[in-house]
Amino acid sequence: MKYIRYLFLACLGLTLIAVALANRNIVELQLLPEGLARIVGLNPSTSLPLFVIIFFGVVAGLLIGFVWEWLREHKHRAEVNRKAKEVGKLEREVRKLKGEKHQGKDEVLALLD
Repeated sequence: MKYIRYLFLACLGLTLIAVALANRNIVELQLLPEGLARIVGLNPSTSLPLFVIIFFGVVAGLLIGFVWEWLREHKHRAEVNRKAKEVGKLEREVRKLKGEKHQGKDEVLALLD
């Protein structure tokens, strides 16, 4: 299984290198519309190799997806935390009740119960 993972990572790396080599041309990227850039007073464009823009888009999509899933699963994590607190409370109560049941008894007899 380890070798299959390494083979997959090697193929992925070769594919990314091939995409980068095929898209080395410099392109101009507009960061803001012309009108908005004039209002803000910023340069609305930058020149980058195309593969950088492609890879940045992939990474940005992954990060947005991870954050979206983390926010979506918040209710499940909150429910697990609530149940864990409830289990801890019930375990403390059981220990307390067992201690009260065996209070004043011989320790050997308490162990047998």
